[in-house]
Amino acid sequence: MYVVNSPLSDADRKTVSEALQGALVDLVDLALVAKQIHWNVVGPRFRTVHLQLDEVVDIARTHSDTVAERAAALGVPPDGRAATVAVGSGIGVTPEGWVDDETAVQALVDALGAVVARMRERIAATGEADPVSQDNLIAITADLEKHHWMFQAENG
Repeated sequence: MYVVNSPLSDADRKTVSEALQGALVDLVDLALVAKQIHWNVVGPRFRTVHLQLDEVVDIARTHSDTVAERAAALGVPPDGRAATVAVGSGIGVTPEGWVDDETAVQALVDALGAVVARMRERIAATGEADPVSQDNLIAITADLEKHHWMFQAENG
C-alpha cells in the first residue's frame, strides 16, 4: 500500500490532522443540513432563502474538498463517511419536515455559528504546527462568516 509521507513532525501532524478532520466533518454536515433545509423551506421568503441555502451547500462542498485534499497531502487519510460525520459534527439537530422561512434562517445562523466557532479554534491550533493549513482554515472561515452575517441579516 502506498502511504503519503508528511513534511510535518509527528506532533504537528497530529494537531493538524485533528483540525482538518474536524473541519471536514463540520463542512460535510453543513452541506447536508443546508440541503435538507433547502428542500423543505416554505414561506414568503422561500425563493430567497432557497437560493441562499444552495450557496452555503456549494461553499461547504468546495471547502470540504479543499480540507480533505490538504489532509491527504499531509499523509492523513480524510474520513467523510456518514457515520463519522454523525458522531463528530458540532452542528445541532436539523429541523424535520417543512420548515418555515424564519426557522430555516435561524437554523442556518445556528449551524454556521457553531461551525465558525470550531473553525476559529482550529485556526488557533494550527498556527505553529502548519501555517499552510491554517491559511486554508482562515479562508474557509471568512467565507462561512460572510454567510453567517447574511443569514443573520435575513431575520434582522
